[in-house]
Amino acid sequence: MDFRKLSEQYKKELLENVMPFWLDHSLDKECGGYFTCLDRMGNVFDTDKFIWLQAREVYMFASMYNKVEKNQAWLEAAEHGAAFLLDHGHDGDFNWYFSLDRDGNPLVEPYNIFSYTFATIAFGQLSLATGSEKYAAVAKKTFEVILSKVDNPKGKWSKAADGKRALKGFSLPMILCNLALEIEHLLPADMLNNLINECIHEVLNVFYRPEIGGGIIVENVKMDGTLSDTFDGRLINPGHGIEAMWFIMDLGVRLNRDDLIQRAVQITLNTLEYGWDQMHGGIFYFMDRLGHPTQQLEWDQKLWWVHIETLISLLKGYQLTGSEACLTWFEKVHEYTWTHFKDQEYPEWFGYLNRRGEVLLQLKGGKWKGCFHVPRGLYQCWKTLEDIACKEPAVQRA
Repeated sequence: MDFRKLSEQYKKELLENVMPFWLDHSLDKECGGYFTCLDRMGNVFDTDKFIWLQAREVYMFASMYNKVEKNQAWLEAAEHGAAFLLDHGHDGDFNWYFSLDRDGNPLVEPYNIFSYTFATIAFGQLSLATGSEKYAAVAKKTFEVILSKVDNPKGKWSKAADGKRALKGFSLPMILCNLALEIEHLLPADMLNNLINECIHEVLNVFYRPEIGGGIIVENVKMDGTLSDTFDGRLINPGHGIEAMWFIMDLGVRLNRDDLIQRAVQITLNTLEYGWDQMHGGIFYFMDRLGHPTQQLEWDQKLWWVHIETLISLLKGYQLTGSEACLTWFEKVHEYTWTHFKDQEYPEWFGYLNRRGEVLLQLKGGKWKGCFHVPRGLYQCWKTLEDIACKEPAVQRA
C-alpha cells in the first residue's frame, strides 16, 4: 500500500474540494451564520440554522486555520459564524438553542446538549486561532453549563416521565472524550484529568459490553449500568462505537497508556465484524443486540459519517499498533467509502445511501449533515497516513 499516495488523496480532497465547497456556498453574508441545507451543486434549499451545525462549521474553519495553514479566509469564515452564534445562538446564559430561523430568531428551545458541546469546541478552537479571551470565556462558560446538565441533559424539555425507565446514553460521555482534548488549553489540569478519567470509565466500563458481539458498545443502559431489554436498551449504533474508539486512542496517546489503545483497536474490529453488511457491503446505521426489529426505520441505511469515522479509527489503530487487521479493514472501508459517498461530478460528498449503496438524497448538507465529518475525517486520515508514510516505505499489498 502506498501510504504517501493515499495521504495526498485525502489532503487534495480536503483542500481542493470539500473546504472550498463550504467556503463558497454556505456563508450567509446578509444575515450572518451559515446555510447548511445545500443541494448537490451547493444551492440553498432551506434557510433554517441549526446550532450544532453552525458551531461545527466554526470549529472546522478555525481548526483548519490552526492546523493546516493561516488562511485568512478560513479565519474570517470562522469569526463570521461565531458572531452569529454569540448574537443569536443562546438565551443570554449560554443555553444554546437547537435551531433558529435565517434571521436568528429561536425556533427550537435549548433541549439538545450537543448544541452546547459543539459550541464549546468551536469557541475553544477559535480562541486558539485568535488569542481572544472573549472566545475562551464563552467556551469555558458553556463547558460549565454542560457539566451542570450531565445527569439530566435535556432538563425541563425531557419527554420522559419522572422516574420511569430511566436510561443513560452513550453519546455524551463519548463526545466528552473528544471535547476534553479539544479544550485542554482552557481547563485546569485537575479538572481535565478528572474529566478524562470519568469519560474513560463510562465508555470502557459501563457502555462497553464484552458479552455482546465479542465486545462492543451499547447506546443506552439503566442508571445502575445494567442492560435494558427495550428498544433503546437493545440499540447498537456501530458508527458511534467506532468513532469513540479513536477518541480513546487519542486519550491513550495523551496518557501514554498502551492498554487503552489496544482495547480501542479490538473494540473497533469487533464492531466492524458485527456491523458490516455481508450482503451489500457498508456498515449498518442501527442494529438490535438481540436481533429484533429496530424502531429506527432507517436502520439499514449507509451513512457518510459512520464510514468516515471508521476510516479514522482503523488508520489510527494501524499507526499505533501495526495491526494488520486494521489495515485490511481500512482497504475495504476506504474502497466502499470513496466509491459510494464521493460525488464524482460535483464537490463534497453524499451523506445517505440505501442498503444497496445507492444514493438516497442528493443533498450535500441539511439538518444533520454539515461541514464537519467529511472535512474532519479527511484531515485526520491525511495526517495519520502522512505519519505512517514517514515511518515505513510504501508496500504494495496483493
